[in-house]
Amino acid sequence: MARPRKFDEERAVDAAMEAFWTAGYEATSTQDLCDATGLGRSSIYNAFKSKHDLFQRALGRYLETKTASLTELLESGLPAREKVRAMLERIVEEECAHAEDGRGCLFVNTAVELAARDAEVARELERDYRRRLEALTAALEAGQRDGDIGAAKDARTLAHFVAAAIGGMRVSARAGIGRAALEGIARTTVDAL
Repeated sequence: MARPRKFDEERAVDAAMEAFWTAGYEATSTQDLCDATGLGRSSIYNAFKSKHDLFQRALGRYLETKTASLTELLESGLPAREKVRAMLERIVEEECAHAEDGRGCLFVNTAVELAARDAEVARELERDYRRRLEALTAALEAGQRDGDIGAAKDARTLAHFVAAAIGGMRVSARAGIGRAALEGIARTTVDAL
């Protein structure tokens, strides 16, 4: 008879997410995961099968949380342009906060580190991108109907543009550009709408 688990699996996933977010997939060892979760190797492998499986669970948790927060903002009662402005302000704040710890965005970090050579991870990132893109496109289309966003522009193309600006801001922040530059990119992005 198998022994019952004596740990909170969700807490372990959260702790692993923090470890992967801090160091990346490759640089996070099994021992790092043991230290972060407080679990032994056998418990990690019994519960999650592999480091990769645990990473996918942790990435899924991160994406779910971030995308839910974004969707909540995009479905708020703000005008579309203000939704995008608020979203970009969040990015600036997050990146400035992460300048201290060097973590950046787990989505972007994972895309750069793994997507080209890990088809499962690439598919998960693509699914998340599509969810965010759909929410952003819907907000921009609503803004076009309200006259807040230029009607002559394709809303889906604008959504891709905003997503690309966000990715660029996050990568640029990792390269050391400061708050003033990030705020300038955010303003320019909103002006382009």
